[in-house]
Amino acid sequence: MSKTFLIAGPCAIEDKELPFFIAEKVKGICDRLGIEYIFKGSYRKANRSRLDSFTGIGDEKALKIIQAVGEKFGVETITDVHESYEPAKVAPYVNHLQIPAFLCRQTDLLLAAGKTGLGVNIKKGQFVSPDSMVFAVEKVKSTGNQKVWLTERGFSFGYSDLVVDATAIHKLAEHGVPVVMDCTHSVQKPNQTAGVTGGDPSLIETIALSAAATGASGFFFEVHPDPKSAKSDPHTMLQLDKLEPILEKILKVKQAVS
Repeated sequence: MSKTFLIAGPCAIEDKELPFFIAEKVKGICDRLGIEYIFKGSYRKANRSRLDSFTGIGDEKALKIIQAVGEKFGVETITDVHESYEPAKVAPYVNHLQIPAFLCRQTDLLLAAGKTGLGVNIKKGQFVSPDSMVFAVEKVKSTGNQKVWLTERGFSFGYSDLVVDATAIHKLAEHGVPVVMDCTHSVQKPNQTAGVTGGDPSLIETIALSAAATGASGFFFEVHPDPKSAKSDPHTMLQLDKLEPILEKILKVKQAVS
């Protein structure tokens, strides 16, 4: 993609109404600002701390909702895959696949995603250096698929915090692929004793503007009209009505440094 692009949507597909509401609002914002929009929603949440955490409404039902959102609003779509059998199963419903950060070294998963021919967004593990992400890129490209992105989402700092290295965007871009800044997961505070990931959404804008200044091509936001009621990641999602002002600032920063 040649211009700034946005990956945004709810953390998970919670029901059949919310994804359409969010997509309509975000599509309108992106059209006004001239930003390419990709709708994101996890069809299933496989990485949960607690056994009783929400994981989804059913795979096929959620995938059909994502597909319908893309068709209704004329936008591309992306969802996570977790095991090597999933890419082939999910590919008919979406335009892109996302590799979760914890799974960025899983060779069979990366190869299976690459073989679909869809765009593959690999989230950098919290435990992986930007330099070593070249190997994940090589795994996908070995299938003949050159449509790879890398997403920065912070580094583990102690047991219950993340930090974002301002040099990471530049280092990831040296692998010759578009780099996305995950502005919401980067404010997580994982491994809380309650078994629910915490976070500090007041820092989302700071991380986004820093990434704009250091060369990010795309920006990832999980958004929700009422984050506290969300069934997944309520402590890190951006309230939907705060998205447009941040995107406006991102564009100004990118123009200033170009």
